[in-house]
Amino acid sequence: MKLSFQRVTVDTHAPDDEGCLVFAGNRLVAVLVRLSDLHGRKVGCWYLEHGFGRLDGPAHPIFTDLDEAHDWVAQRIG
Repeated sequence: MKLSFQRVTVDTHAPDDEGCLVFAGNRLVAVLVRLSDLHGRKVGCWYLEHGFGRLDGPAHPIFTDLDEAHDWVAQRIG
């Protein structure tokens, strides 16, 4: 299934407001948020703010970049 990423601003009430919606086809499967400099060495990394369907659960991984996030999502949704 084709994954697509759409950049958005997320109303987090924090500096971490740069976001990305992840779609599998036309279904929203995840919301990612880019970490701000408040996170030290993790600045610029992408955090799984929320996953839907097969991505829902207690795990909220942090990805170095959107390519890594893409691979993680693709493995889980098949």
